[in-house]
Amino acid sequence: MILSLTNACVDLGKRRAVEDVSLSLGAGDIVALLGPNGAGKTTLMRAALGLVPLSAGQALLSSGDPAKLSVRERALRAAYLPQRPQSIWPVRVETLVALGRYAHGAAPERLAQKDAAAVDAALEACDLTRLRARRMDELSGGEKARAHLARALAQHAPLLVLDEPTAGLDPAQALGVADIIRAHAAKGGAVVFSTHDVALAARAAPRVLLLRAGRTIAEGATPQALTPDALEAAYGRKGRLEQLGQTYVAAFD
Repeated sequence: MILSLTNACVDLGKRRAVEDVSLSLGAGDIVALLGPNGAGKTTLMRAALGLVPLSAGQALLSSGDPAKLSVRERALRAAYLPQRPQSIWPVRVETLVALGRYAHGAAPERLAQKDAAAVDAALEACDLTRLRARRMDELSGGEKARAHLARALAQHAPLLVLDEPTAGLDPAQALGVADIIRAHAAKGGAVVFSTHDVALAARAAPRVLLLRAGRTIAEGATPQALTPDALEAAYGRKGRLEQLGQTYVAAFD
């Protein structure tokens, strides 16, 4: 098992942000986290990585307690892409992506052949090869987002934890991220990602965890879990998920 959360509870101050949530991912699994703002998606992911403490329940990251792992041990097991990562430094794109190799003992100015190959592959996967020498402060918002995703890919961790990885991306770029997610799982990795795009979640993730106010509304195979009743319970509006060919459309009244 790559990631396991069992009856996880998280308190932030006096507020319970996550209540009795369970989630597990093995090799090849992809799970999308859905729910309105404040549903607990980010908190749940940070708790899974040991970045915020559990008030109750258990988290295991590749069979180890993430809260007890060193920074390097955790980075070798999971790559985390937070919401709106900072990119104010005037560094080249390839330098930022190379930061993903730190856990492997490398640095941007000290890359072994396998590290350079990992950086090249991540740049190619995120369609950034032609921009590798550009400075981060010269990129568009979408290009910056893809550069940070490439840094996470270069880390070569079994688990990708992505917090709204398609926010601010145009439809073509968002579909490209979905392809990257599926490719990582096809190689034996696992991915958990949060999104507000219900249709994209259905396209990219065979499983979904739908949250509201820190509690599980629905969990399971995506088309079956995202029923009109579940969507209304989560978002407070009637909704439905429809399949059109190989893709999905989500509609809310």
